[in-house]
Amino acid sequence: MVTPDFLTPGDKIGLIAPARFITAEQLQPVLKLIESWNLVPVLAPNILQPHHQFAGPDPVRAQGMQQLLDDPEIKALWSVRGGYGSIRLLEHLDFSKFKRNPKWLLGYSDVTVFHNVLQNLGIASIHATMPIDLAELPTALGNHQNALEALKQILFGSTPELEFATTASNRSGSGRAALTGGNLSMLYSMCGSPYQVPTSGKILVIEDLDEYLYHIDRMLRNLKNNGLLADLSGLIVGGFTKIHDNSIPFGNTVKEIILDLVKPYDYPVAFDAPTGHIHNNYPLIFGRQANFEVTPRAVSLKYL
Repeated sequence: MVTPDFLTPGDKIGLIAPARFITAEQLQPVLKLIESWNLVPVLAPNILQPHHQFAGPDPVRAQGMQQLLDDPEIKALWSVRGGYGSIRLLEHLDFSKFKRNPKWLLGYSDVTVFHNVLQNLGIASIHATMPIDLAELPTALGNHQNALEALKQILFGSTPELEFATTASNRSGSGRAALTGGNLSMLYSMCGSPYQVPTSGKILVIEDLDEYLYHIDRMLRNLKNNGLLADLSGLIVGGFTKIHDNSIPFGNTVKEIILDLVKPYDYPVAFDAPTGHIHNNYPLIFGRQANFEVTPRAVSLKYL
């Protein structure tokens, strides 16, 4: 797995908009944050060009991202928001120059599409909060402070450890492997494609937002039927936020659905990890080897 170069003061960080649009006002908090880190923000050309719900038509969004992918002066790419649209760009993007000059990719949710691409290319990336999350002023920066500090540490070459409280539903155990995964809906949408997430021997991270319980069950069964749950070294379950049920109840919670599906396997499982569509969405380095341990007292993730 290739690790992109870490950043140094004065480096340029590109802000890309591969999915939904963002407003100039919503960008202000992250521009100030980047400058406070002694980095230079560079905006993709399409970033303030809304087209329906997107930040421009597909070719325009792809061209904006491609320009920063290929620019050797850009040391990291931070997607300003998710929503929907990243998967529509894959047929338009060329990662050949990026492979020769890799840089950090930051984001989550819809950006899982690009995490999957980079996992298949053997390049590490960072599952992390996005600028849109910082635009919920006046509380957002405080709500995300720990996650932002950890993200800064990673970008500049440190590897902060993660420890969080255990839950009664957790399955104890330990594993040593690379992290992979992201948003469940996007992992599901890429099953069977050349961009399907590689999970064998790895620690899989999943999270999601605004889904029905039956659909979570369906998506996870698809992952299982594709063999993506069978050979894991561990499973980390982040936020499943704003989950819905039908008028006739589905009958199982998210935790119950997951525990039933992984019952044949013996790897550790940790719920309520601080990642996903939540406050303090803690950054995770996809592709980086880590020790993962789940005990009755706590859950820990320590990078190697």
